Order: sequence, then C-alpha cells, then structure tokens
Amino acid sequence: MRIEVIESDITALAVDAIVNAANETLLGGGGVDGAIHRAAGPGLLAECRALPEVRPGVRCPTGDARMTGGHGLKARHVIHTVGPVWHGGGSGEEALLASCYHESLRLAWEKGLDSIAFPAISCGVYGYPVEEAVPVAVHEVSVWLASGRKPQHVVFACFGREMAELYREVMEVQSG
Repeated sequence: MRIEVIESDITALAVDAIVNAANETLLGGGGVDGAIHRAAGPGLLAECRALPEVRPGVRCPTGDARMTGGHGLKARHVIHTVGPVWHGGGSGEEALLASCYHESLRLAWEKGLDSIAFPAISCGVYGYPVEEAVPVAVHEVSVWLASGRKPQHVVFACFGREMAELYREVMEVQSG
C-alpha cells in the first residue's frame, strides 16, 4: 500500500485512473474538470453525454462517482466525482467529501485498478477550505488502503508546493 504526494498536472499522470473534480452534469467546466476534458479530447465529452441522467441535468449527484475511459489521457480511466460546495461546514459537506473519495476508490476496486490519482476535490471554485478538506482526503484513502483492497497505489496530485506540503503534514499527523 502506498500514498504518494506529488506536484503535477493530473492530466499528465500515467496511472490506471485519474479522478475528475466534476460538476453534476459531467459535461466539463473550469479548473481540474476543464483541464481533464481538454486533455482527454472530444471523446470524453461524448462518453459523458451518453451517461444516463439520474434527474434532469444530473449525471452524477454530489458525493457519488462515475467512470469513463481516459480517451487522450495517459490514464486509462477517468473517475468523475462531484464534491460539495462549501457552505460553512454545517451542511453535511464533510460526509459528502468523504463519500467522493470512497466512491471513487470503490469504482477503481470494482474495475481491479491498481493506481489512482486524486486532485484536491472541492478546493477550487467550490470553496472548500484546504485545511478542512485535506484531512478528510487523507483519512478516507488511509482507511481504504488499510482494508487491503485495490487500488493500493494512491497519488495526491497537487497543484503547487504549498498544497503538497499540506498533504504531507496531514499524512504525518494522521499516521503518528
């Protein structure tokens, strides 16, 4: 079992799956979502459009995950998950964020994938404070890895040194 923290563009990683911090439509957006769609090419958007809606305009509810092919990416798969918008922490955000990590790992496990890379889900335009989100991410991944199920190699792909340092600090605190 292994957790790796790297400063990298998630779209460039050669892992079995990268996780997309998506919106409920799964049709692209800004930040990580837009970068993944641009790097993957039009096939990703076409595959996302073909996913069934669970209610009008929603292909993936907040806290859930869906899987598509990687298309033009080095990763073979994209796992799309919709993180919660931050409303101050009293609206179930922590449970929804934890569910994003769990459901993404569950989909990877169901496919027998060995490696997965996560961005900082909900920490961009959704406004989740990184100091609150990173401990949730590290905890959920650590619990999963301790279960012995695949994937056993998890990458936290960080955009910048400060974010990578925060992940490393939280991992040290939670492991010690």
